[in-house]
Amino acid sequence: MPKKSMPIILRTILCAIALFSTSASFAGRPCEAPSYDAHKVMQALELAQKTNLRLIDSKADIALIARVGQDLSKYHLRYSHLGLAKREMDGRWSVIHELNDCGTANSGLFDEGLGNFFLDDMFAFETLILIPKPELQSKLRTILENGKAKALHDSHYNMLAYPFSVRYQNSNQWALEVFAAAMAQGININNRQQAQAWLTSADYHPDVLHIDTLTRLGARMFRANVSFDDHPFDRRMSGLIDTVTVESIVRFMEGRDSTTDKIVLGL
Repeated sequence: MPKKSMPIILRTILCAIALFSTSASFAGRPCEAPSYDAHKVMQALELAQKTNLRLIDSKADIALIARVGQDLSKYHLRYSHLGLAKREMDGRWSVIHELNDCGTANSGLFDEGLGNFFLDDMFAFETLILIPKPELQSKLRTILENGKAKALHDSHYNMLAYPFSVRYQNSNQWALEVFAAAMAQGININNRQQAQAWLTSADYHPDVLHIDTLTRLGARMFRANVSFDDHPFDRRMSGLIDTVTVESIVRFMEGRDSTTDKIVLGL
């Protein structure tokens, strides 16, 4: 007698459990549970599954993964946030990334499933995946598992943190500093000062956002997670804000290794 096939709805639920599952490797303080739009939940699941299949197909262990969480087109940017995707021993993919605690001046490191990564109020359901060479993947995995990635995290959050100051840190900056620790040849990077010194020597260039005085004042007064006091005074007064963006990390990685695999997926 032939076996009955698993009902579609059950397969969907099991897929959702796998894509949304989290690990306790990193901890953070989550915000109040948001109310999700059913259509957006399905879009997040669809993009997560599409991403999961592409990562499996890549045979990679570690990848950089970015999302479009807000509209940054006025700054000529597409992607707002990225994390490090890691293949677990059971074949699942999780994303380790820094998240701001509900608009406060604090952040935490989270390790969560692909589904959760694409549920954070997405502006567009699109993702960018960067797959570095195997040697760099191996170094990144070691750093993620031996505690060094956690040591490179600073909970003093600033959405527009200056790339060469340790006063604050934004989420993309944490990922970049972890990459620095993995990419540095013959140098043991154990703290943020060392990571930033290496990035300077390696000719990393942040993106420059043009933000006028009134906008800066408004952001500083009404948003706890935006500060400008870590930026050089002369550039700040000229409205030139240097910060770590997804695009600047992509340029830096591709400039150092032209074999980096770049993949864009969307719905």
